[in-house]
Amino acid sequence: MSVNAANGNYRRLAGDRTATPKPPEPPRSPFDWARQRLSARPTRRMSAAGQRAEQRLAHLAPAWRVVDWPPAVAAAGQASPDQGGFLAIGPGGVYAVTVVEHGRQRVMVAGDVIQIQGRRPPYVARARRTAKKASEALTAAVGTTVPVVPVLAFVGSGALSAQGLPTGCLLVPHRDLDRLLLAAGNKISATTAKKLADVASHPATWADQYRWYPDDQTASDKRSARR
Repeated sequence: MSVNAANGNYRRLAGDRTATPKPPEPPRSPFDWARQRLSARPTRRMSAAGQRAEQRLAHLAPAWRVVDWPPAVAAAGQASPDQGGFLAIGPGGVYAVTVVEHGRQRVMVAGDVIQIQGRRPPYVARARRTAKKASEALTAAVGTTVPVVPVLAFVGSGALSAQGLPTGCLLVPHRDLDRLLLAAGNKISATTAKKLADVASHPATWADQYRWYPDDQTASDKRSARR
């Protein structure tokens, strides 16, 4: 949009005295998502849980970026009202974080089995499905394998005890989420992390239409062209 066209949006239309200029929207931090999206969950407890998880993620800025779960990923995890989620992308890689609110109830973990107040919700299986869905979409978009690690972040005052952790899925109290992601070290460059976050933010990625390179080329095509 040209500067003149942009300025035109703020002028009154000729002869229309009811038209009012629209102020530009203020820029949003990438972590505004967690506050806004998770606070929209159907319960106040989930809203508070999302805000507490977001506060931990804010410690990772600006190297890390948060991307909302697209509908396809959320559907893969079959999220329930006590769950929220997002992708965290940074130097440590790509993580599909599921936020689970358990209040004052004790959480007992034995491998893939998680028990809360006598219930055994399939949180681990859901977390794996969301990570797999995200990995498949990002891999198709960039043309090279993009691993996505599933994470379950528990928000609540109840105790979290484990007699064996699940395979291929990280579990953590929400207050340690930032330390967990930082502990992964630097697996990818800051430039690659930013590109992956941009790809993950593009709606076409989840419709299998986004390509990192033009003309439907992939990373392997680029490597072949150099030979």
